[in-house]
Amino acid sequence: MQINKIDGVLFKTMVVNGAENLKLSYQKIDALNVFPVPDGDTGTNMRMTIEGGVNEIFSLDEKDIYEVSKKLSRGMLMGARGNSGVILSQLFRGISNGLEGVKSANAIALAKAFDSGVKQAYKAVMKPVEGTILTVAREASERLLAISSSRMSINEFFKEFIGEAKASLERTPDLLPVLKEAGVVDSGGAGLIVILEGMAMAVEGEFVTEKPVEGAMHTVGTKFISKVENIDFGYCTEFILQLSKDKNPDEIAEEDVSKVLSTFGDSLVIVKDEDILKVHIHTQKPGDVLNIGQQYGEFIHLKIENMTIQHNESAEIRNGTKQHDEDCACGEHQQVEVKRPEVRKKYAIVSVATGCGLINAFKEMGSDYIVSGGQSMNPSTEDFIRGFDTLNADNIIIFPNNGNIILAATQSAKIYTESKVHVVETKSLAQGFAALTMLDLNGEPEEIISGLQPVINNVTTGLITYSIRDTDIDGLHIRKDDFIGLCNNKIVASHRRRYEAVKALLKVAITDEKEIITIIHGEGVTQKEVNDLVKHIERNYSNLEIDVIEGNQEVYSYILAIE
Repeated sequence: MQINKIDGVLFKTMVVNGAENLKLSYQKIDALNVFPVPDGDTGTNMRMTIEGGVNEIFSLDEKDIYEVSKKLSRGMLMGARGNSGVILSQLFRGISNGLEGVKSANAIALAKAFDSGVKQAYKAVMKPVEGTILTVAREASERLLAISSSRMSINEFFKEFIGEAKASLERTPDLLPVLKEAGVVDSGGAGLIVILEGMAMAVEGEFVTEKPVEGAMHTVGTKFISKVENIDFGYCTEFILQLSKDKNPDEIAEEDVSKVLSTFGDSLVIVKDEDILKVHIHTQKPGDVLNIGQQYGEFIHLKIENMTIQHNESAEIRNGTKQHDEDCACGEHQQVEVKRPEVRKKYAIVSVATGCGLINAFKEMGSDYIVSGGQSMNPSTEDFIRGFDTLNADNIIIFPNNGNIILAATQSAKIYTESKVHVVETKSLAQGFAALTMLDLNGEPEEIISGLQPVINNVTTGLITYSIRDTDIDGLHIRKDDFIGLCNNKIVASHRRRYEAVKALLKVAITDEKEIITIIHGEGVTQKEVNDLVKHIERNYSNLEIDVIEGNQEVYSYILAIE
């Protein structure tokens, strides 16, 4: 069926279908990672970002496309994770800006909106790189601006747009040599095309799920959502379950759990990932919900908030007590009550870290709040803002400690208004660790941050992880399951034995002017191996002062900060 205009109802259906389509392919997008390391997360970040937007609009009954796009943009903005997720959120933010005043969009209006989206996305990135999702979106938008007309149907628009986007994606290795060497196309551009294909399918009346969004129930990404009549406040109940092995987790479906729980409340969201089940519901009977949930497994995380009390309290009282997550012994997965300090201070420090040891180390060095995350689990914009709300300071200084988290941190800084938020662009945990050891809060923010830059620049970051596939990169032949060493984000070593890989990494990373090495060892590293490594450094690099931290981090067996 030919469609000439998109209103809010159809636009919502298209976006949901696009999110559904990405759900089916996000792991393939993750696998397009240039490096063969187990932290490819572009598809995951894009999926979680667009789901954040879908969660804002799924219950919206609105025919005005601008109003729907505005809600979508807000949800994606808050849910944005990683560079790819932030760029995607900015693309849809620009699309929304381009649709302002438009109730239903024809091909010309849509072309202008996508052009606005591209300009907004480029604006959000300090140093745009061609050969990425930015290029794919720009080249497709430029073509549609040139060929769209009042006679063009929406069906034709998406056919042409996706065709040009695919051609642009195939050209990305010619623009980024690292893509060509790895034999992949840009993962962000590939993810965008998957979303667009899902949107185009909805225009043709084809749905990834059995029911379109207008149905009583629909799936959104990995989230199964059941819509019932609204209830008056009640309890916001959230929990995460480790599904019982004796119940065969593979046979437990979101739909089945939803059928049981949907009669207890509304705003039901269910997420299943292998043997983990997350549930969110607004209910008057949280005890009954928990009893049912426990039939499926054991609680990993649990939170219940009285929305009626929250609604009746003044804003001042509500802001006085916040919730945040911290780690096991250090509180990372426990829900603890954090009272916002009554006395306002000049500075507060926010750091991104994962692993009990690292979290405790960053706290000991003065971090007031830890945003849980890092490689393979980039925090969202909203995660940062939730942390800011627990603080009471004129200035908040963020240490993202990951190059893929800087954009989300910067975006949160632009949104937050109760404090001035400053981002120190630490691109690794090693840089963040070194910067915090030298942090002196006597001075103005600009002076403090500029003073840290020489420290950050002086840090050599060494990482040890393992390869997830065979590949040839940077002159090295790497086999699947090899341990690989990265020095300042360049692969310099590969070996079947981890200890040999870290020794090879040290040969490259340690130069004559270096004086200190901090060894942060992660999960699976034995104390004997750490002791052997320390002895090796003492014998071969006797000028170095050695510090050892049990970080307990995942993904990277060793993080080395060499200064």
